[in-house]
Amino acid sequence: MSIATHRGRLKLRRNAEGGARPGTSRRWVVTAGLVAALGDASARAAEPSDDRPFAEHRLALQISDRESAKRALVLSVANNLLKEYGPDRIAIEIVTFGPGIDLLRAESPERQAVDSLISQGVRFDVCMNTVSTVERETGKPVALNPRARPVTAGVAQLLALAEHGYTIVRP
Repeated sequence: MSIATHRGRLKLRRNAEGGARPGTSRRWVVTAGLVAALGDASARAAEPSDDRPFAEHRLALQISDRESAKRALVLSVANNLLKEYGPDRIAIEIVTFGPGIDLLRAESPERQAVDSLISQGVRFDVCMNTVSTVERETGKPVALNPRARPVTAGVAQLLALAEHGYTIVRP
């Protein structure tokens, strides 16, 4: 079995007997499928804005954990960097996905801190793939901070930011 793409669709190829081609593992097939999917998702990532043309530093902070200590650490890092460099010299984007989207729920205990950072120019991205999954599993809509910026896929957004010169940090 091997993988090929045709018009953006993933196709599995089998040998004449219908089984896997020699030397092709199931892990390879899954990995190749994920790579193809991420490549497609990155094309739909939100384009990083250039609203800070004089920023000397560009940082993307990843939060994919539910623990409040991790969320507090991400917010603290953003605050400390704004103090160190000033809001005009650093561009900060916080990307949430998986359980990390809890930071951007409307009823989040960190809502005031998030809104304060947004007022200082920090961007907060929320993975809509995660939101859709949560809504499908719970049957309820997820109430998000209206100032959060929706992106199709959080990981794809991190890849797009890295390609635009951002340093990715997961505190």
